[in-house]
Amino acid sequence: QVPFVESGGGLVQAGGSLRLSCAASERSFSSRNMGWFRQAPGKERDFVAAINERGRLTRYTDSVKGRFTISRDNAKNTMYLQMNSLKPEDTAVYYCAANTGAPFGSTNQLHYDYWGQGTQVTVSS
Repeated sequence: QVPFVESGGGLVQAGGSLRLSCAASERSFSSRNMGWFRQAPGKERDFVAAINERGRLTRYTDSVKGRFTISRDNAKNTMYLQMNSLKPEDTAVYYCAANTGAPFGSTNQLHYDYWGQGTQVTVSS
């Protein structure tokens, strides 16, 4: 059973918006710090945003600050990534994952586990 399932990706024009969802099947979701990462073709998987277990702390990579918002609804076992003012350079496969116990906001993908299958986001110019 896949712990997390991402959805909400698609094709959008530059300047548009998308809302990604990460649905968790495990009961421990509400006690886990979570993160979003993305991987563009031919590139490493990079950190995008993180949120603590109660949703009160967030962290973003500089390139998405002011445009993306991470949030979660523990009652629904779901995390979100609202993406506004999208740019072609945001094109990537987006993944959600759970922090395995590293300090909150770690940008190192090795500190995350239970990766979903990813959802493709394509931004046209």
